[in-house]
Amino acid sequence: GVTTSDLLVINKTDLAPYVGVNLESMARDAKTQRGELPVACTTLKSQNGVQPVADWVRERLADWTAGPA
Repeated sequence: GVTTSDLLVINKTDLAPYVGVNLESMARDAKTQRGELPVACTTLKSQNGVQPVADWVRERLADWTAGPA
């Protein structure tokens, strides 16, 4: 899933400081593993935490409904 999923979601980023996780390092490692495939870091604790995922889904839906060019 990390290397081939359409979108990798790193969730609960608000907990990172409490468990000793460096988010910058995690995002960098994900980018290294995934290449150009997207990564979204989220937390539902913030007002716009789900926004990166929602935006990605809406873009895919718009591309799909537009059909072939």
